[in-house]
Amino acid sequence: MKSYHHMDYSEVVDILNNNKNNVLPTLNISVLRNITLEPILDTFLRYFMLEIGYKANVMFGDFDNILQEAVGKRPDLLNNNVDCVLVFLQLETLSNIISRNYLQCSQSEIENEKERIVNYITQTLNGIREQTQALILWCGFEVPMYPLAGIIDNQNNMYQIGTINWLNSQLNQILLSTNNAYYIDMNLCLARVGGRSFYDRRYWYAAHAPYSKEACREISFEIFKYIKTSKSKIKKCIVLDCDNVLWGGIVGEDSLLGIKLGNDSPGSAYYEFQQEILNLYNRGTILAICSKNNEEDVWEVFEKHPFMVLKREHISASRINWDDKVKNIISISQELNIGLDSIVFVDDSQYEIEMVNYALPQVETIHFEKNRAFEYRDIIASCGLFDVISITNEDKLRGQMYRTEAQRNKFAQKFTDMESYYNSLEMEVSIYFSNNSYIPRIAQLTQRTNQFNLTTKRYSEDDIKMFTESEDHDVICIELKDRFGNLGIVGASILKYENDQALIDTFLLSCRALGRKVEDVLLMECMKLSKLRCKKAIVGQYISSNKNMQVKDFYKNKGFLMIRNSEVSIYTYDLDSYTYEIPSFFKDIKTEVDLIRLKKIKTGKSEYKCIVINEVC
Repeated sequence: MKSYHHMDYSEVVDILNNNKNNVLPTLNISVLRNITLEPILDTFLRYFMLEIGYKANVMFGDFDNILQEAVGKRPDLLNNNVDCVLVFLQLETLSNIISRNYLQCSQSEIENEKERIVNYITQTLNGIREQTQALILWCGFEVPMYPLAGIIDNQNNMYQIGTINWLNSQLNQILLSTNNAYYIDMNLCLARVGGRSFYDRRYWYAAHAPYSKEACREISFEIFKYIKTSKSKIKKCIVLDCDNVLWGGIVGEDSLLGIKLGNDSPGSAYYEFQQEILNLYNRGTILAICSKNNEEDVWEVFEKHPFMVLKREHISASRINWDDKVKNIISISQELNIGLDSIVFVDDSQYEIEMVNYALPQVETIHFEKNRAFEYRDIIASCGLFDVISITNEDKLRGQMYRTEAQRNKFAQKFTDMESYYNSLEMEVSIYFSNNSYIPRIAQLTQRTNQFNLTTKRYSEDDIKMFTESEDHDVICIELKDRFGNLGIVGASILKYENDQALIDTFLLSCRALGRKVEDVLLMECMKLSKLRCKKAIVGQYISSNKNMQVKDFYKNKGFLMIRNSEVSIYTYDLDSYTYEIPSFFKDIKTEVDLIRLKKIKTGKSEYKCIVINEVC
């Protein structure tokens, strides 16, 4: 991975000009602004989108025409084909009172101006959302390098800095209450670049273009992290070398107490790097070890070194041997049941990095220079490879779940037939209707699940919320527990009702639950629910991708009739002929679908027994 920090603008232009791939999918980005940003910002945006396999089409609205374009309609700029809307609302152009004349104004004039700006933001945001459901990224207001009241400004919230911070807080709250809209903290971007390098006053006075090339690069990368996450391009697993990565030195030569790891330099750099890796773990990133070493030497460090932040229980998979690392990374991928393109490999050996780059181009690699350990933490923290928009309970428990999966795999080796294995797992499933507690996890499953995903449709939390509240949809999810622990919400389905049919818009299962027939229960509940909604047929779709071939014949194998075989294959099932069969090896199945059935009877819509689905209708 090449660090974007050192990427020169001319180098980016050359890369874009030399790109010959004309078959990439288009990603449409519309920019509303009251400053000049082109051609620098859009150049960096097009480069970063190319990095994740998109050809960016960046369209700019007219200068200082944000509200008019949002409220007055701009169908060429804001429409349902747009993937992302960027808003750059600069205070210097928006408000003379706040940016220049603050000290000359009375408190009531300032309060009126604050109210005007908040109303401007609200009207603009509502206008954008009326025209498009695209991702909205709104850049916040920057705190001035030299506030109007000088050194006293930051001592009182009634001065300029306090007011700008208040406006940013209001903006953030408004965005949080809006579907698929997020706040970009421009002050973080400014801090990373440095104030004197962030702005170019020459171009500000000449063309209302405030930002330097360095600033545009940083802002574009911050925007890129959000877009990449929305397009499910994040990494799931980091595979780490040990010597000169997790600690300084070679444990096989320097021994347990001879390696560099601790509170003092040079060991403190490795200590803080491990803290950053632990942060990733707590955000749901899978940790794995791939090291050419004696296994007992490595685990001795994990278990006995007093300054070891990472513990053995944090590691979901390990390959500590003398085999080549390409083979070991493939093996780790297979054990964790994740794609190679979900992995980031970190090593201090240029040779190992180049070998992986050559043999496994899907794997992202990061090369650490062992004499620059002081950069390790920032390299990982700034890479943007693991950023997510939300962190679910399943994320926090992911490492533990993978460890228990290893116990299951070991347990499975005792059995010669799957039926006995399933019975011994003592599996319990619970089916829930979507609500605010489950929406983040359901959205995450649609964004991350590739293998057992019949349609691979990606949805945001706001999309799932919309389906949940819709009278024409049902969203259900399934939780799995067994004798080894709780795997959490492992599957979901979205049903869309049209006339006398139920369409399975989404049907997916996490890789953690594959091979246990959980999908049979989920499908059973979809069919039961569709029949409860008085539908005569249920329709399934299979949309092929390069990762979901294993479920190509799923509906066919469940007795559905294929009525179209193409890129979008269609299957149908007559619900009048369906009977519910619960797999016998599940210890318990609890479902809220049955509660809905009882509720219908209590409202007086039927006097028939609740267990007879046909008569409810």
